[in-house]
Amino acid sequence: MKPAIISLCLFLSLLHCLRAQSCVSETFSSNRVYSSCNSLPYLGASLHWNYHSSNGTVDVAYRAPESSSGWIAWAVNPTGSGMIGANAFLAFPGSNGAVTLYTTKFSSYTVEASGVKNENLSFPVYSKQAEYENGYYTIFAALELPNNSTKLNTVWQASTQFQNGVPNGHPSGDNLLSKTNLDFLSGEAVSAGGNSRLRRKNIHGVLNSISWGILMPIGAIMARYVKVFKAADPAWFYLHVACQCSAYIIGISGWGLGLKLGSESVGITYHKHRDIAIALFCLATVQVFALLLRPNKEHKYRIYWNVYHHSVGYCIIILSIVNIFEGFDILDPAKKWKHAYIGVIATLGGVALVLEAVTWPIVLRRRSRSSEKSHHGVNGANGYGVRQHQVV
Repeated sequence: MKPAIISLCLFLSLLHCLRAQSCVSETFSSNRVYSSCNSLPYLGASLHWNYHSSNGTVDVAYRAPESSSGWIAWAVNPTGSGMIGANAFLAFPGSNGAVTLYTTKFSSYTVEASGVKNENLSFPVYSKQAEYENGYYTIFAALELPNNSTKLNTVWQASTQFQNGVPNGHPSGDNLLSKTNLDFLSGEAVSAGGNSRLRRKNIHGVLNSISWGILMPIGAIMARYVKVFKAADPAWFYLHVACQCSAYIIGISGWGLGLKLGSESVGITYHKHRDIAIALFCLATVQVFALLLRPNKEHKYRIYWNVYHHSVGYCIIILSIVNIFEGFDILDPAKKWKHAYIGVIATLGGVALVLEAVTWPIVLRRRSRSSEKSHHGVNGANGYGVRQHQVV
């Protein structure tokens, strides 16, 4: 056991050294040399710099892999940890084919193409240049560190999305995590919290997929098909209630987490996803509390309650599945998760179709027998049966 632990430690140390060397070994045009570097944790990017303590300035070189038709960006955020407030350097192919470098500020997550323009940043920039070579963009800049602070939040990006000839939009996933707090004096980089936020988004998605998207349909299958079998009575009812109540409790947890995430995402509103979620919460809450008003089977209003209960229930299931796919589009996880959920829904749909085919003949036979019994009962009540017997 001891040799295995020692080997693991040596292996991790080797990985750390290789990662450090990945940026140390990089070279730049015009014989530029930098005393510090950091292999950034996302997008395959690296940052190199020389810090000048005498005047609080820094020379930087940001490098990231991207196609020649794409763009990269590196930014300093003096007021926050993400895109809002970021003072960015954007390198992209210009209309003449040469690499263009913009300095621009971002005040919201939703940026129109007209808002991406070359402008002064909130701190002095003494020089800037960008180039593209061997599949990598590199941004060179000399700037004054805001507030004379060596610890700053930095953000970086790489994408191929454009609008009206300027960079506009990027994927999610690692692109949402590409930020860190960097100490230009010591070279230490600390996560800016992107992992925690993405983790909460994933938890939100898992909770809602399991509750609204899986447990709710299973509960409906229990109520529609399992109750047909007399041996399952009244177990089907308790299974149905257990599924739906569990789905509601778990779903409300996911819904609350979604509200929290939304309150933290100033400037970002997924209107369709949010509106469907609110509708689901309202319908599900009414559906749960409607159980307290359920009439007895013999009550004259029971048929109306059944129509309401079934209609609202199916509406909840349809809206749930639609909103889960909306969530997939927003979170943009690995394709396997979306395919896995499609497989689960397809399986439940297949089970429902099989049970539909199996239970309908049972229901029809049962109705036929009930109709015959009712007919004989009426004959016996009005005396016709007795008179026919007397005639014979």
